[in-house]
Amino acid sequence: MKLLVATHNQGKVTEFAEMLADLAIEWLSLDEVGVTANVAETGTTFRENAIIKATAYAEATGLLTLADDSGLEVDALHGQPGLYTARYGGAGLTHVARYQLLLQNLRDVSWEKRTARFRAVIALVAPDGTLLGTADGVCEGTIATEPAGEGGFGYDPVFFLPGRGMTMAEVGTAVKHQISHRGQAMQAIEPLLRRTLREQ
Repeated sequence: MKLLVATHNQGKVTEFAEMLADLAIEWLSLDEVGVTANVAETGTTFRENAIIKATAYAEATGLLTLADDSGLEVDALHGQPGLYTARYGGAGLTHVARYQLLLQNLRDVSWEKRTARFRAVIALVAPDGTLLGTADGVCEGTIATEPAGEGGFGYDPVFFLPGRGMTMAEVGTAVKHQISHRGQAMQAIEPLLRRTLREQ
């Protein structure tokens, strides 16, 4: 069974495939099915953006499609960067430049007020564009004062997990799949995905 993951990021496709390795799925990225266009994320919530992307790419390809939208919410910054996590600081910045900007913007904020969370929503859409369902995942943490760890990507090096005493970039892959926002959302949508595959 083919499943399109609405992303050009092969790392994300691999991450999802690892989470549900026992499913008989051929995991495909947009690049692998020849889709180069990007869908405008015009929603005002992570859920709306996930649905927009999944629906558009399912209708364009005729494939069962899974899309996620996720971001980092920092309480001291009134929930920012939120929907604009991937574009924080403007176009052209590297992941490192973005989290360095975040650290700079939090330089005068005390440790106890640096609370934050990663939030993700996954949408699953049928080949004809019908929304089958959505699932949410949240991972609570604190923004560290300096980066640590080589794993993960994005803001992982500065997202500190108080219960584990390390950043998201320092935990192993298997642990990250269990506790991350994306991992939790995938676990929540898994029953629907399995049921959908049985019905195909």
